Amino acid sequence: MGISHFVPELMMGLASLFAHKLRSLLTMLGMIFGVGAVVAMLSITAGAQKEMMSFIDQLGVNNIIIEAHEAVDRDTLQAVRAVSPGLSFRDFRAIQENVTGLVAITPRKRFKPQRVLPKTGQEPPQLIGVLPNFVEINSLKLVSGRFFTGEENQDSAAVCVLGESAKVNLLGYEEAVGKYVKINDTWLEVIGVLTPQASDDTQVEGVQPVNRNNLVIAPLNTVMRRFEDNTSYLRDEIDGIYMKVEPTVDSIETSNVVRAILTATHKDAGDYTVIVPAGLLEERRRTQSIFNIVMICIAGISLLVGGIGIMNIMLATVLERTREIGIRRAIGARQSDIVRQFLTEAVLISILGGLIGIAFGFTLSRIIATAAGWSTVVTMSSIAIAFGVSVFIGLLFGIYPAVQAAKLDPIEAIRYE
Repeated sequence: MGISHFVPELMMGLASLFAHKLRSLLTMLGMIFGVGAVVAMLSITAGAQKEMMSFIDQLGVNNIIIEAHEAVDRDTLQAVRAVSPGLSFRDFRAIQENVTGLVAITPRKRFKPQRVLPKTGQEPPQLIGVLPNFVEINSLKLVSGRFFTGEENQDSAAVCVLGESAKVNLLGYEEAVGKYVKINDTWLEVIGVLTPQASDDTQVEGVQPVNRNNLVIAPLNTVMRRFEDNTSYLRDEIDGIYMKVEPTVDSIETSNVVRAILTATHKDAGDYTVIVPAGLLEERRRTQSIFNIVMICIAGISLLVGGIGIMNIMLATVLERTREIGIRRAIGARQSDIVRQFLTEAVLISILGGLIGIAFGFTLSRIIATAAGWSTVVTMSSIAIAFGVSVFIGLLFGIYPAVQAAKLDPIEAIRYE
């Protein structure tokens, strides 16, 4: 049976739809909203997943990060110090000596500058001190210049590497390497500029939101010896530790060893968090799957309502065209021809409703992205799923009216008024 065999039913179906434009549009509304909801919801989840994957990729799937919970006032500090000495170089050395499978490890010391030159109208950059292997641990790349060396760290050299935003805000768009920035009372020579990093706005428990583009990165010894602020007495000796394990090593198991080492000195003070990006990724995938199922079920209800609408209007159409069905049967049309005719009309309604719904969902996702500031990604899979389900529902709910039409007695149908 060739495609040409279906052309008459297709033309008759289109003619019937356009003969009752308003009724056809109202019938399609359920499919339009259902398909639009599926596309929009899946675009939101895909955007959130892409953002989260980018964030976890920056943290490093093979990395483990320790973040200190520093005191906000003297009373809190005294309560914590009664139990724990805070995060320190002792912790760093204990982990370095006792954890196997480490590729690289570095402490981190962080400061919020009180004065910056050249002056900027934007948010002042954050100063962090790390070892040279920080660039390897975080897979950083430089757009110009170089990262500092171990010798520069030993000598507490007054050098730094700028994040992309920090470079633009402080020194503009011209070449920055070789120029100087003043942090508090210390001039630092810019020796490198990092490539732009993805945003770190994603909220993850234990990870402080930081604009990784707005950083001034200096050697750890330089920061420890040349900088301090008015709240230094509240701070731990170091405020973070980054480590990278070998690809063959289970980072989740390694993190348990790290926690055991830290528990020995910190007791239950709760003054640190161990972040394992691999664990975050697995947890995020489970949450994403549940969210996707819930969203698809909600959107599926709209599609189900749309299918019921199609069945309802097709049953009404069968009654309206009973005489036409009788005449077609009388001149030789088979029951299968009648079934195909009405099934084609039902599927056409769902196809047109699905196409309009895709456009509606795409527009809705853009509106949500603009109004709520969320990242949305319309994928071909979401379009294919939504459109495929709409066509299937049109086919499913069109079968009963089509079979009812085919079962009509030709003689009684011709006499029907």
